[in-house]
Amino acid sequence: MAIQLGDTAPDFTADTTEGRIGLHEYLGEDWGLLFSHPADFTPVCTTELGELARRKGDFDARGVKLIGVSVDPVDSHRRWSDDIAETQGVALNYPLVGDEDRTVAELYGMIHPNALATATVRSVFVIGPDKKVKLTLTYPANVGRNVDELLRVIDALQLSSEHAISTPVNWRDGDEVVISPALSDDEARERFPKGFRTLKPYLRLTPQPEHSPHP
Repeated sequence: MAIQLGDTAPDFTADTTEGRIGLHEYLGEDWGLLFSHPADFTPVCTTELGELARRKGDFDARGVKLIGVSVDPVDSHRRWSDDIAETQGVALNYPLVGDEDRTVAELYGMIHPNALATATVRSVFVIGPDKKVKLTLTYPANVGRNVDELLRVIDALQLSSEHAISTPVNWRDGDEVVISPALSDDEARERFPKGFRTLKPYLRLTPQPEHSPHP
């Protein structure tokens, strides 16, 4: 059965480039970004994993731990990491799961037979500190992911987890946000002291509220 938003992220224990890791224990009380790539020693995956390594500090600042997975063995990951460092200018700095028996891929529905019969597609799962799945994204093998977009949706998820808001189209950190229609105007004034503007009774915009860092 496909994993849906709000489901508990399936736990697993697996060998990785950083030793044997249990997912829930590894994440602890942090957020997590679990992602799959189709195969080691392939061009798009090399650029993606290098960019994620380059931007790891941005994920760290948000309290998000990275962990990757493919059906390649750990020794292949380690050999490939040399190519990533050579071509992308940055070495891997997060664990990659070796999933030869497809245990993790099956748990998370990462193999889509109509797209790739034997390898994982580019799946993304954002997992909250409560171990619930907050967001899923699926890309085909020939389309690389956008790291800025991954960070943008994490910002939105973390902000909305603290405040009764949603983020409008094309929102970026620092932009106005939408106040929940469930709040009355009086409640909105109390919760959002910077004020708000009403476009429709159901569409009220307020400056982005302060939110706690997630170190």
